[in-house]
Amino acid sequence: MLNPHQEKAVRTVNGRLLVLAGAGSGKTRVIAHRIAHLVLDLGVSPSSILGLTFTNKAAAEMRHRVEGLIGTERARSVTLSTFHSFCMQVLRKEIDKLGYTRDFSLYDERDLQRIITQIAREILGHDGELPSLAPTIAALADASNHGMSVEEAKGGTWHDQFTKDLYVRLHSTLRAYNAVSFDSLITLTIRLFEGHPDLLDKYQDRFRYLMIDEYQDTNPAQFRLAELLAAKYQNLCVVGDDDQSIYGWRGAEVKHILHFKADQIVKLEQNYRSAPGILEAANAVIRHNQNRHNKVLWTADEAREPIEVFNAQTEAEEAQAVIDRLIRNRQEKKMKWKEMAILYRSNALSRHFELALMQAPWQKDGKWIRGIPFEVFGGLEFTERSEIKDLLAYLRLIANVQDQEAILRVINLPRRGISDSCLDELTQENRSVGVPLWDLLLEIAEGRKLLPKHPKAANGIRSFVDIVHTAQRRFEQRPLADTLIWLLEKIDYKKAIQDDVKSDKMREFKWENVQECVNALAQYEEEMEKAGTPEEITLQHFIANTTLARQTMQHKSKKNDEDKVQLMTLHSAKGLEFPAVFIVGLEDHILPHEKSAAQTGIEEERRLFYVGITRARKYLTLSMSRSRMRMGQAHPTNPSRFLFEIPKELLKATSAKVLY
Repeated sequence: MLNPHQEKAVRTVNGRLLVLAGAGSGKTRVIAHRIAHLVLDLGVSPSSILGLTFTNKAAAEMRHRVEGLIGTERARSVTLSTFHSFCMQVLRKEIDKLGYTRDFSLYDERDLQRIITQIAREILGHDGELPSLAPTIAALADASNHGMSVEEAKGGTWHDQFTKDLYVRLHSTLRAYNAVSFDSLITLTIRLFEGHPDLLDKYQDRFRYLMIDEYQDTNPAQFRLAELLAAKYQNLCVVGDDDQSIYGWRGAEVKHILHFKADQIVKLEQNYRSAPGILEAANAVIRHNQNRHNKVLWTADEAREPIEVFNAQTEAEEAQAVIDRLIRNRQEKKMKWKEMAILYRSNALSRHFELALMQAPWQKDGKWIRGIPFEVFGGLEFTERSEIKDLLAYLRLIANVQDQEAILRVINLPRRGISDSCLDELTQENRSVGVPLWDLLLEIAEGRKLLPKHPKAANGIRSFVDIVHTAQRRFEQRPLADTLIWLLEKIDYKKAIQDDVKSDKMREFKWENVQECVNALAQYEEEMEKAGTPEEITLQHFIANTTLARQTMQHKSKKNDEDKVQLMTLHSAKGLEFPAVFIVGLEDHILPHEKSAAQTGIEEERRLFYVGITRARKYLTLSMSRSRMRMGQAHPTNPSRFLFEIPKELLKATSAKVLY
């Protein structure tokens, strides 16, 4: 069942072993068989084996494989879990040594944010609106990823004084509440082991054989934890692929796998997933990275298909060309929808594909059907994302001031000093007296109704009403997209995102989605002009069309629960595979992404493309648009530099249009 290299990895059980497992090379099989070899052939107690990974799904898959090899009873004694789950198990038994009790609470991100805000008010002596805490919260998360203790924070020149004070106060507050944060689970376990050598010795004796999956994704805290556990017996097997290290932006450090101190290295280069042409393209691309272990993927399979590449005039045409190919695959190759995936660098690129899939006509059993079922993997559909809901709520309110749900969503977005208690009073009056909420707001804005308990709120309401009235007048003129840009600037929505979101990457992601909303409105106007119905171009018509398309697709999705085209980012695609893969938006500034390349380096962006290529089993299609909309304006694009790294003989250039 194992090839010679897999077998070597399975049978090398003593010492520090680095298994460089290329994409599709059967690493999960190797880990499962290695555990089986230890238990069945060498008589190692299952309870002395610890396997760590990063997701519950990966841990469950590992356990399922192990159960199939050694039986359920033995497999139960093997500890297979995520880093965080393992640390939770340790802390539940041992945390009293750190001054907590064992029934501690685990706080999620929202709980933590409330406490941080409360502490910030105390430090600053500030009762009003706080400045954005996003950079501070990001710094705290980074400290946890690096396993920084409170003592280290106190001692060094770490960050600014405010962040340092907050980190120290947060620790003491959580301890007073007998609570720990998700991010601190690993940090506290490290502190426990380093502060109590006898306890570390106990866990080292228990887990004499340690295996870590996806080692290239470890951050400094996870690296430190693994080294502590393995220090006594040094039976540490790490499995991973430096060429698939794509999480630098969340703390992972590829140097852990590049500089792992190994007694032996085993390379798994035989691929059991992809056709030879796809592997040759992947090898050619990743070869351009300087910092990597040298390995070359190969397959015993000889069947090959050319890699199709095309460029379209616009992003809408690119989406349509991809959908045409999906339909062709279904009709000519008898593929199921779920066997095809559309991959992109940024979630903001999904909108055109979602709309094209919603509207696409195709034949089933001789009957025409409108709408191909799809699923946005690892994220929300475009119109379900919070920032798009915010903008659509503004537009719904401007189009219809009686839309109370829209009012409640955006009246304090961005913050205007209208408190929850003030809103509660207004909505109670609205319900008891039967006066529309908008009419109450008008009375306050015009001075006909006073709010003695909420003086700041009156000014905020006045500003809000004025913005809505001005927007109503402006939306009577075209282009509508220009007014939406004006509205975004007027409410300073970009600042609202910056204030509410902690990570730069998420801020950028949300702002890209906002820009896509502007593009959607501009494209709607353009399509209505082409259709010869410019008189129907209204804000109300745009909103109705957007909502209807969403509702129709939700209805169709329920009927096609199992068989759906998969849409996902390249990051989300890691670990998955599909018979047919479409990598779209292959343009410089998208892949490689300009900002990400500056932060985590061009090599990580190239690794991301490599991951995308190696998701494909048989068919791979690469595409780009020659122009792309930004804030309602079309801008020319350049092909991704990574495209030029694929040998020309592997590519088949085609027209964007498909005839069938």
